[in-house]
Amino acid sequence: MNDMDIHFYFDPVCPFAWMTSKWVRIVQAQRGYAVDWRFISLRMINAAVDYGSHFPPGYEAGHTAGLRLLRVAARTRAEHGRSVVGPLYAAIGARVFDTAADSDQADGGYRGTRAFLEPALAEAGLPAELADALDDTSFDAVIRRETDEALALTGKDVGTPIIQFQPPVGVAFFGPVISRLPSETEAGPLWDNVLGLASFPGFAELKRSLRERPQLRSFGVEPGQVGVQEDWHGGSRRTKK
Repeated sequence: MNDMDIHFYFDPVCPFAWMTSKWVRIVQAQRGYAVDWRFISLRMINAAVDYGSHFPPGYEAGHTAGLRLLRVAARTRAEHGRSVVGPLYAAIGARVFDTAADSDQADGGYRGTRAFLEPALAEAGLPAELADALDDTSFDAVIRRETDEALALTGKDVGTPIIQFQPPVGVAFFGPVISRLPSETEAGPLWDNVLGLASFPGFAELKRSLRERPQLRSFGVEPGQVGVQEDWHGGSRRTKK
């Protein structure tokens, strides 16, 4: 895939990956970048973590749902080509994050069900039978391989998304983590600033754990509003460091 300008590694249930992906799509449209949407699983990254003591309630179910959705994305790519992964991620992400949270479906595990997924497949113009892959663990090997590939680019103490610019040898980084979607005017300069910093030899990290809740309806934050500031330990709202 050396003809790609960007490798974007995503987990479909990560809100910050979704926010960053919307920004990258703006830059992609403005500059004609070719983006390969690749897989990274938060459930696999946290396989050895005790969810009960390290995360708020619902995280394990949510991360497991993300893995299930990635299985469908992997089957979709295998059967319909790489070009359809981006539209599928867009359809899934919009249903997860750009609609108000459903109080009747508070458990994040609902996102890993056929009832949740099939409308997204239809929106992306894909057949409903792809949802059979939700339970197909044979796709876990390719998801694990791309998760390991992403972590090899940045190191393991990161989350999602991971972006590599000008692969296979270009600069790679975790994030950027943004809570607000830049405007079309802001998107390009922000990209250039991030890329310039990340490309400096020897640069490793610029970080703070205080984050605004992202401008996503699923978090109760409308576009244009500013979310409440929270401390996200290790890239998530963990109850323990």
